[in-house]
Amino acid sequence: MPELPEVETVRRGLVPLVSGRRIVEADGHPSPKFRDAGAAIGATITGVDRRGKYLMLPLDDGRRLVIHLGMTGQLRVHGAEHPVDPYVRAWWQLDDDRTLALRDVRRFGRVAVVDDDLSGLPTLAALGPEPFDPAFDPDALWRSMRSSRSRVKTQLLGQRVVAGVGNIYADEALWRAGIHPGNRTLSRVGAARLHPAIVAVLLEAISRGGTTLRDYRTVDGGSGENQHHLDCYGRAGQPCARCGTVLRRIVVDARGTTFCPVCQRR
Repeated sequence: MPELPEVETVRRGLVPLVSGRRIVEADGHPSPKFRDAGAAIGATITGVDRRGKYLMLPLDDGRRLVIHLGMTGQLRVHGAEHPVDPYVRAWWQLDDDRTLALRDVRRFGRVAVVDDDLSGLPTLAALGPEPFDPAFDPDALWRSMRSSRSRVKTQLLGQRVVAGVGNIYADEALWRAGIHPGNRTLSRVGAARLHPAIVAVLLEAISRGGTTLRDYRTVDGGSGENQHHLDCYGRAGQPCARCGTVLRRIVVDARGTTFCPVCQRR
């Protein structure tokens, strides 16, 4: 699933292509997850924002076009001809004859047009702080996790502690901080290591255009480069880049997890 760096890369690619463009026609798959696409007809896109893993396109009528890529979603801006593709689940024709299209093979994505009421998108409404927000600091991280008995990795994936972190970057950050993903407590000292690790792995991934393992693509159809720089995720059976110990794969609350049994002791 595209995580914060991938969604942020898509956001940056969309800004010059759709900002200031009026939506003259649109349609979506009849599924409730996509049929809202046509509600944006007639509105002008004034920018492209991001909240966690959600893209938020503010409209000139005060509403927002919200797009979640799910597991296999890809956003592309095409020329005058609509793409002939059975996996396009929603599309918006712009006033310059180009088309913004959401391709989603597995249909786990989501499209919505909302005002300030996010009750219809409870996951978005409940998101925790952005990782680059100054209010998200080591102490805030520790306070948000200290009362839970859920595993540290599970809390990171839950989006309430911090928005935008998924399986890839949770493994990377926990490896970098030397914290076992199955721990049920996080000390202040651990939070002081984990916070900068989260921020660093996300910023580095953004600078490399995200991580392409299978489906993720940039707006121009390209791949990210961060998959060539992963220290932990997906490297089970290979030596730890820090100590040389063979990395292990376990399952933490139904999520495949890679860690170093020496660097990340319980």
